[in-house]
Amino acid sequence: MATLAPNTAPPEIAREVIDPKAYAEWDHLLDTFDWLREHMPVARIEPGPDATAAQVFPPFWLVTRYDDVMRVSKDNATFLNNPRTVVFSTADGIEFAKNFSGGSEHMVASLVTFDAPVHMKYRKLTQSWFMPANLRTIEDETRAIARAAVDRLLAAAGGNGGVADFSKTVAAPYPLHVVMQILGVPEEDEQRMLTLTQQMFGGQDEDLNQSGMKDLPPEVITQIVAGAVKDFEAYFAKLTAEKRAHPTGDVASTIANATVDGEPLNDRDMMGYYIIVAAAGHDTTSASTAGAMLALAQDPEQWARVKADRSLLPGIVEEAIRWTSPVQHFMRTAATDTEVGGQKIEAGDWLMINYVAANHDPAQFERPRRFDAARSPNRHLAFGAGAHQCLGLHLARLEMRILFEELLDRVERVELAGDCARSKSTFVGGLKTLPLRVTAS
Repeated sequence: MATLAPNTAPPEIAREVIDPKAYAEWDHLLDTFDWLREHMPVARIEPGPDATAAQVFPPFWLVTRYDDVMRVSKDNATFLNNPRTVVFSTADGIEFAKNFSGGSEHMVASLVTFDAPVHMKYRKLTQSWFMPANLRTIEDETRAIARAAVDRLLAAAGGNGGVADFSKTVAAPYPLHVVMQILGVPEEDEQRMLTLTQQMFGGQDEDLNQSGMKDLPPEVITQIVAGAVKDFEAYFAKLTAEKRAHPTGDVASTIANATVDGEPLNDRDMMGYYIIVAAAGHDTTSASTAGAMLALAQDPEQWARVKADRSLLPGIVEEAIRWTSPVQHFMRTAATDTEVGGQKIEAGDWLMINYVAANHDPAQFERPRRFDAARSPNRHLAFGAGAHQCLGLHLARLEMRILFEELLDRVERVELAGDCARSKSTFVGGLKTLPLRVTAS
């Protein structure tokens, strides 16, 4: 057996941290990250000797400790989002993206792929839209959408004590409807947006990629994701023409008519902007919402406490976001020779900052696997940190708060009614099924 270089993860761990199926086996994955933080907090991840050609990937450094992930997240001059891909991919996937995009490793060009100074110029185009002052103007509309979501849940449960899948009935469609209203997408097109988002972020999961086939080879998964991107682009090209001809106050009109340095956005950057708002703007909130409901269904006393005292609700929202960690990783590229956690990193090295691992670091969070609504402080990294912190973090908190206010008003009790399942995805993940027994108030 070949001797591994210092700080190179054992092959079985290297396989696990890039395996979408491992992210569906949550507790075992957390065990692996516990081991890495203790023994190899900045670990070299390389393809194993038995990797097939389709399983080969560029080696990278996996960063698992909270403090190290925070430092990399904030130091955007040393750790770049460009030119290498910001989402883990195999070598074949990277080549496919280059062919698809005309040379870039990024299949989609968006806020998460830009570095300074371009990044902030693009971020400022819509940043004010997603700030608390402006979001207060959509609270009433969001509450109406939340009430309709609770209506669906109670109807699906068929009366007191009935069973409904919370993920499919509420957690997926509710934030989708909110963000599509903000973006300016007609309600009749929302199912198409949901399908495309699930294919793009859940392309590795047979239930979400619409194939129904387990263990698809990586090249097929890449093609599914590329197909979703093309469909997104075709849809938003048509929407752009409409918003330029008849602009309104929605985000799509802002993007369609925006300029940077006096020039309109090029087609690739514009399509990427739409996609990041449309896709990332709801799938992540969906995962956190389902995570919060799972935790409350598992703890009837906590449900009763927050039902009686709504001041506890912000803590539940924040803890759900940490506990679920919907965006599970991003990749960065070292601009210069540096070090992370005592490990030398060379210019050009690829790094994975793993938010699941960081948000379950016991050095930062006491008993991190426990859902603790009273956790304080709760400086989790689920929204990232620094210049690339999630643009929609205030919207996510608003949506979750309003939904749970409506749920707590109208639902007396929730209980698990079967096994729940997480999606098989290395990038964005969460519960894809959550069967609940629901008792109305």
